[in-house]
Amino acid sequence: MEVGTQDMSILSLITEASPVVQVVMAILVLVSLLSWWRIFSKHFTISKAKKRTEEFEDRFWSGSDLNALYEQVRRGTPNGIERIFIAGFSEFLKLRQKGGMELSDTMEGTRRAMRAAYQRELDYLDKHTSFLASAGSVSPYVGLFGTVWGIMHAFRGLANVGQATLANVAPGIAEALVATAIGLFAAIPAVVAYNSFAHDVDQLASRFDSFIEEFSNILQRQAAR
Repeated sequence: MEVGTQDMSILSLITEASPVVQVVMAILVLVSLLSWWRIFSKHFTISKAKKRTEEFEDRFWSGSDLNALYEQVRRGTPNGIERIFIAGFSEFLKLRQKGGMELSDTMEGTRRAMRAAYQRELDYLDKHTSFLASAGSVSPYVGLFGTVWGIMHAFRGLANVGQATLANVAPGIAEALVATAIGLFAAIPAVVAYNSFAHDVDQLASRFDSFIEEFSNILQRQAAR
């Protein structure tokens, strides 16, 4: 067959690739689809957490009564920083009602409750991001494996050809390189999304941490009156 008559379309290269290379491509396509699903779901989760954090901070620093704010938030569907606030204030009220406790012990218990809620929120925000990191780091190597295997298969085929020409080897090499392209297609969005999400989670963690310290100071001043 002449070079000009060979079908070099992407679809043809995929369907005519060796079985091993096709399996590699199928795995990479599956990883890419899962990555995009994780990207969209995580984007929604983090965007919601950022929006709810801003809304709560506006209400908190507007001078609202803490008891009224506590009841309002608890009756709703708390998210992120709101859960930290509920955990801290409920523990503070519980320890104050016991009586006979030093202020330092009350505040220590309150901070521990908020820190536990803080860690749960970070674990929730970080959930599944490790998959994106793994997809971003491993996919290129999986694609490279498919490429190497495809090129080996193409050169083995030359053993049955009397005269090796570009027309004989080009289709096999092109089929193999498609695996690398799919691997990069799966890896690049996953890496970009992972870095973006890690930055957003770090920012939220910093805001949560600042809130814990500021809220603890407010409760300490309130208890000392």
